[in-house]
Amino acid sequence: MRARPSPNAIRGGGGNVLQLSMRRMHDLVAFCVPYEFEDVVAEATGADRVEPENEDELEFARRVYKLARFAARSRRIAKAVAPRLGVPPLARDYELFLPVFNNAYELFALAAVPGWRERCRVAACYVSEMATYGIPEYLVELLADFDHVFIGSCHPIPEVARIVGKPCTSLSPAADVLRFAPYPDPPPRTIDVSNIGRRSPVTHAALLRLARERRIFYYYDTIRASGAGGKQMTFSVGNASEHRLLLASVLQRSRYYVANRARANEPELIEGREEISYRFYEGVAAGAVLVGEPPRNDEFRKQFDWQDAVIRMPFDCAEAGEFLAAIDADPVRVERIRRDNVRNAALRHDWVHRLRVIYDTLGLRPTEAMLAREEHLRSLRTLALEPRGDAA
Repeated sequence: MRARPSPNAIRGGGGNVLQLSMRRMHDLVAFCVPYEFEDVVAEATGADRVEPENEDELEFARRVYKLARFAARSRRIAKAVAPRLGVPPLARDYELFLPVFNNAYELFALAAVPGWRERCRVAACYVSEMATYGIPEYLVELLADFDHVFIGSCHPIPEVARIVGKPCTSLSPAADVLRFAPYPDPPPRTIDVSNIGRRSPVTHAALLRLARERRIFYYYDTIRASGAGGKQMTFSVGNASEHRLLLASVLQRSRYYVANRARANEPELIEGREEISYRFYEGVAAGAVLVGEPPRNDEFRKQFDWQDAVIRMPFDCAEAGEFLAAIDADPVRVERIRRDNVRNAALRHDWVHRLRVIYDTLGLRPTEAMLAREEHLRSLRTLALEPRGDAA
């Protein structure tokens, strides 16, 4: 008989994993990526999931906690003073508690799962993004009750480990490769170039000129830029899974995908601390040819170590059309790149590979569904090894 979920948890597939997701409160497009990780975890483990939705109540409690924490200089007193959220305690035990946070400012949402430490044998969390500057220490210290902390960025690891006093490991992003891969029946690549998210106005103008001349099909964002200096390209998403499906469909049909290091248009913020953006993982999974400026560090070179994983194109490239035409002149190379990208993504960059790292680190046995997904990915790799002459 399947164990019943706790009253404030959404029933999963009867597994022994409990998730905490911010998807009902925070819906920016970039957050669709960690929500995709949650979906793969749920599918592979049968996890129950807590999804807080009263943001006003949670934010008020966080502010009270912050004031008390700095006034009393005591985490214990602050926790006692902060208002309790109107959620029931967990009603059953779990093997693993695995919350996913988009950033460190969401960590107070742990209050929406009272008693999680007592009810879960082991606990690990994943924080998708965290900058090295402005780390909210009063929130990060809440992670001290976890057995292991995983962060999607590598540079803040030493500081977080100091604050938390627990093992802290960099766990890079990934993609749902089974969703993004074009095989077994690759569609025609009718989109010449896709360029989403942060972008260079110089490169965009060059590609836009070709689109106006009806020489290419150029897919790009048309939303108004936001943030300081108009550097961000973001918007809210109604359904994260549907958005990722749409993006996968676009990239499966894209010949080239512009992929640059994270925050490439804010070099003053990332100098010496470059990170790998999501673009690289989803682009290789879809078998697109990646062009752009990757991070200049060993971590990127280790993760994307095959030939032409990304063809380096200057961030500001006024001759983008000529640059892509030169690559087009070698169709054998293009075909090889596509197959190599999908093959390596299937072997290394699916979300189940990240989940396996967490399980191995905590000494947990993989579930049957995890093993089945890994086998499916190995079959996909075999398909990618076969020359197929994908439609250009």
